[in-house]
Amino acid sequence: MRPNRSVSPPAVAVSPPESKPWPVSLIFFLLLVVCLTAYYPALTGELLWDDEGHVTLPELQSWSGLARIWFEVGATQQYYPLLHTAFWIEHAIWGDATLGYHLVNVLWHATAACLLATLLRRLALRGALLAAFVFALHPVCVESVAWISEQKNTLSTVFYLAAALAWLRFEDDRRPSRYAIATVWFVAALLTKSVTATLPAALLVVAWWRRGRLSWRNDVAPLALWLVLGVAAGLGTVWFESEQIGAKGDDFTLSLLERGLLAGRVIWFYLGKLVWPAELIFFYPRWTIDAADAWQWIYPVAALGVLTAFFVWSRRNRAPLAAALFFGGTLVPVLGFVNVYPFVFSYVADHFQYLASLGMIAFLTAAATKATARLPGPRWGAPTMAVIVLLVLGTLTWRQSGMYRNPTTLYETTLARNPDSWVARLNLGTTLADAGRLHESLPHLRRALELKPNSAEVLNSLGDALNRLNRPQDALPLLQRAVQLQPRFAVAYNTLGIALLANGRGDEGVAALKRSLELQPDHVLVRVNLGWALANQGQVAESIVHYEQALRQQPNLADAEFKWGLTYARHARIREALPHLARAVELQPDHPDMRHAYGRALMELGKRSEAMTQFQEALALNPDHPGALDGLNTLRPTR
Repeated sequence: MRPNRSVSPPAVAVSPPESKPWPVSLIFFLLLVVCLTAYYPALTGELLWDDEGHVTLPELQSWSGLARIWFEVGATQQYYPLLHTAFWIEHAIWGDATLGYHLVNVLWHATAACLLATLLRRLALRGALLAAFVFALHPVCVESVAWISEQKNTLSTVFYLAAALAWLRFEDDRRPSRYAIATVWFVAALLTKSVTATLPAALLVVAWWRRGRLSWRNDVAPLALWLVLGVAAGLGTVWFESEQIGAKGDDFTLSLLERGLLAGRVIWFYLGKLVWPAELIFFYPRWTIDAADAWQWIYPVAALGVLTAFFVWSRRNRAPLAAALFFGGTLVPVLGFVNVYPFVFSYVADHFQYLASLGMIAFLTAAATKATARLPGPRWGAPTMAVIVLLVLGTLTWRQSGMYRNPTTLYETTLARNPDSWVARLNLGTTLADAGRLHESLPHLRRALELKPNSAEVLNSLGDALNRLNRPQDALPLLQRAVQLQPRFAVAYNTLGIALLANGRGDEGVAALKRSLELQPDHVLVRVNLGWALANQGQVAESIVHYEQALRQQPNLADAEFKWGLTYARHARIREALPHLARAVELQPDHPDMRHAYGRALMELGKRSEAMTQFQEALALNPDHPGALDGLNTLRPTR
C-alpha cells in the first residue's frame, strides 16, 4: 500500500516556542499606551461628517429610543443595533463630549490588536506580537479609529476576533457550551457591522492552512449556522444600503464585467496602501471604470495570475494562498459586486480594509520575521529593525490623526490632495456655512455643483446657504431642482419651504414643509418651521400643536420654545409667551435674539429691571443688536 503523502505546514507560519511569553495584560497595556500616543492629535477631535447621525439622536436617548434602535428599521443610519446601543450607553455617560467617544474607539482598537496577538499566538504564527503592534500603529487604520462613526469597525473587530478565538477553543473539545459562546460573539459582531459575516469563510481558510484539507463533518458542517447568519446579515445590509440609504441609480450602474475590473483594481489599491501607506486621504478620486480601456484589465488579470501562482505554490507553502484568500475574501463586500453608498464618492476608503488588513499584516510580519532570522548579523538587528518600522508607522499615524481635529482641517487636507472631490467641496462648504462663514462657503458649494450637477444634496446645501444670505429668489430654482431629482428628499423640502415663504408664497411654503414632515415625521426642526409658518398665517392653534409635538420629541429644544413664545407675543398673549421665552433663554443663554425677545415681553409686563438685564445681556453678545439697543434706550430714564 502506498503511504499517504504528508504536507508539512508552511515554515513561514510556525514560530519557535517562546521561553517567557509576554503576559496578555502587559501586551494590552503597551498596545493601549502606543495607541493613545499615536492617536493623541485626534483625541479632542470634533464631530465629522455623519458623526451626528451616530452619536445618539435626541429622539433616541430615552429607554423607548433604545427600543427603537433594536426594533425599528430606519431609526438609525444603519441597522447595527449593538453598535448604536454602545453609542446610546456612551451618550448617557458623557453626552456629546467627543473626548469620550475617541477614547473608547482607541480602547477598542487596542483591544482588537491585543486579541490579534492572542489569536496569532494560538495559531503558532511567527511575529505574532509584531503583527499586533503593526496593526495598532498602521496609518490605514486611522480613518477607523479617529472617526467616531467608525466605532462600528473597531468594536465589530473586537467581537470578530473574540468569536475566532472562541471557535478555536471549540475545535479543541467540541463542547456545545463553547460552540454557543463562539456563536454569541459572532452574532454580536454581525449586529455591530455586517462585514464580519466573512468570518466563517475566514475560519475555513485557517482550517485549510493548518491541516491542508477541509473536512465536511469537522470543519464545514459546524459552521453552517454561521454561514446562514452571515448571508442573512449581508443581504439585509444590501437591502438597507439600497432602499434606506440610497445606493442605487445612475451612480451605481456598472455591468458585471466592469464590476470585475473594479474588484481587481480595488484589491491592488488596498494592498498597495497597506505596504506603502502614502497619500492617505479621506475621499480618494473616483475611478472611471471602462472595459474598453485595455490597461484596466491589468489589475484583475494580475490578481488572477498571482492567485494561480499561490495555488500552485501551496503544495509547498500554503501561507501565501491563505493570506490572499483571507484578504480578498474579507474585502468581498466592498469590491464592487454589491452597491454601498460611499461608492457615489469613491470606490475605495481606508476604513473598508480595516478588518481585511489583519490577515495580510499577519502574513507579511511572519514572512519578515522569518527572513530577518536568516540574515547574518547581531541578534539585536532584527528587533532594531522592528522598532524602526513601528516608529515610522507610529509617526505616520500621528500625522494622519491630525487631519481629524475638525471638519475644516479634514476637508481642506483632502482637497489639497484631491481638488476635484465634489463631496469634500460640499462638506467644506456646508461646514463653513454652519460656522456662519456663508460667503466663504459659496465658492466651494458652487464648485461642488459644477463637479456634480445632478446632486440633490449639493443643490440643497447651496440653496440653504443662499437662503441664509437672504437670497431666497436665487435659492428657489436650485431647491425645486433638488426635489425634482430626489422626490423623497425630506431635508430639501424643508429648505424649499423656507425659500417659498421668504419669496411670499406662503401656501406653497407650508405645503413643502408638510411634505418634508410627511417624509420624515421625526424631523423636529421641520416641525418647528412648520409651526412658525402656520403662526405667520394666523393659524395659531395649529402651530402650537407642532411646537408641543416638537418638545415632546426633544424637550430641550430652545428654538421650539422661542418660536412658541414669539407666536404668543405676536398675538398679544404676553403672559402666555413669557414662560416659553424664559425657557428658551435658559436653554440657549448665548442667543441675543432670544434674550431680546424675552426682554421685550418683560418690558410689556412692566418688569423693567429684569427687561433691562436681558437687553444688556443681548448687547454683550451682540453689541450692534438694534432691538436690544432700542429696548435699553426706552427703559433708561430721560433727563
